[in-house]
Amino acid sequence: MNINWEPLRQIITAHQRFVISSHVRPDADAIGSEIGLARLLESLGKSVKIVNTSATPANLIFLDPGRQAQQLGAVAKPEDVTGAEVHIVVDTSSWAQLSDVGKLMRDSSAKRVVIDHHVSSDDLGAIEFKDATSEATGSLIFQLSEAMGVNPGADAATALFAAIATDTGWFRFAAVSAETMRIAGRLIEFGASPPAIFRDLYEQGTLAKMHLVGRALSRMQIDCDGELAYTTIQWSEFAESGAVSADTEDLVNECLKVSGTKGAFIAIEQQNHQVKVSFRSRTELLNVAAVAETFTGGGHRLAAGATLPGPFETAVGRALAAMKSAVIAAR
Repeated sequence: MNINWEPLRQIITAHQRFVISSHVRPDADAIGSEIGLARLLESLGKSVKIVNTSATPANLIFLDPGRQAQQLGAVAKPEDVTGAEVHIVVDTSSWAQLSDVGKLMRDSSAKRVVIDHHVSSDDLGAIEFKDATSEATGSLIFQLSEAMGVNPGADAATALFAAIATDTGWFRFAAVSAETMRIAGRLIEFGASPPAIFRDLYEQGTLAKMHLVGRALSRMQIDCDGELAYTTIQWSEFAESGAVSADTEDLVNECLKVSGTKGAFIAIEQQNHQVKVSFRSRTELLNVAAVAETFTGGGHRLAAGATLPGPFETAVGRALAAMKSAVIAAR
């Protein structure tokens, strides 16, 4: 799907003050897209702030060494959001995912823009630039850069390459296309270093992380005659192991490494005792976005997520029942 970027070009040209935001618990596609977009706007002489509800995970700071992405309430102030002329939301179209930033956005007079690749969507009252067939929001930011005639610098190229690489499982997911590889190649030409990015993303773990991952893998279970695999992590285990929430990133994909699985999920208890569930599928017949939406979550057909209320055992049971039904229906 080709996006017509001309309306956004006109918005960018006509305004000066921009704020960029993404979803709670930002991943590399969120942070990478924010940094890539910020560099694009700054190259055009615009004033740019990045304000998120959540702090940038420690393992992604290398994408933003200048700490431009600021957490609302910790560094960023409400007026950093409400004082913008244009508020651009990347990598989500959900009020719930915007959380506290979204509450300020509702009361702001700023023009709203969404750049996203997720299927699930709320009405944010925004002008949307969406492509649910795109592998990553980072790809859309690069396409916008091309449409604007701006070549990314090395820092933006690094951020966008990381965004695309992580959302494609390092280029192994079904959404990868020839266009994906063209963009990746161009980003390398502009200064992205795949070996360095891979090292920073995947080879900077702690012993505490390894211990937590070991626990989660040791309790992995299968259901639906081997077509569903899942595991869980309780909040107490973070303290016991010394690991942090970011250490569970992509852990759900380990469940899909079990031969014969068609679907998987991981349920992770949060400090507030809500339970974050990540759903995965390896077949188009099993639409995990639809599963997530039953819990007011969302995402893609093959990768989605939702946050369920506790208690922990109840949330896990609900997620398991929903996935079992979906796997059986997809046969």
